[in-house]
Amino acid sequence: MTKTVHVCTCMQKRTRRCGLVEAAMPGIVVGLSITSIIFCGAIFGFFYAWVCSTMWGLDQTDPRVAIEAMQAMNASVRNAVFFPAFFLTPVVLGLTAAAMRFDGRKSPAFWFAAAALVYLTSGLFLTLTVNVPMNEALAATAIPDDIETARHIWQDYSQRWQFWNQARTIASGIALAFAGLGLVRM
Repeated sequence: MTKTVHVCTCMQKRTRRCGLVEAAMPGIVVGLSITSIIFCGAIFGFFYAWVCSTMWGLDQTDPRVAIEAMQAMNASVRNAVFFPAFFLTPVVLGLTAAAMRFDGRKSPAFWFAAAALVYLTSGLFLTLTVNVPMNEALAATAIPDDIETARHIWQDYSQRWQFWNQARTIASGIALAFAGLGLVRM
């Protein structure tokens, strides 16, 4: 009895691998899409909370307390819980766009790529170039005993900080909406 040995060529192996990737792609696309929506929603919600409660509350208190509280919040935000939503949102959105494109879904890929670009430029980059330097300057500020001096420091900081926070909140909301459009166009 003669045994038949089947030898795969490189092209056949590549085709089999491509078949496995193609078979797995729908699950990858769905998983990345859901992760993108969660990350966008998390960062939008984080920025939005500052708009509609945190800063308004600090503006209503003794400015010395507001400065001290903001210094503490800014120091505590650098943590492992905040990191994924803030830093990895554009990465996840970009991966989702690439997976969509690879899977032949051009329209959803466009919306996820647009979401990545909006958040990267007007959320992440804006924060790193405007809000973080403001936070660092406030952290280096000694809290004055005189309430009027503290009020001047706080009002100057708060008004500018809130303007830029609203800009990044709107950008993050747009990124979330774009990711949502990508999801519904799958």
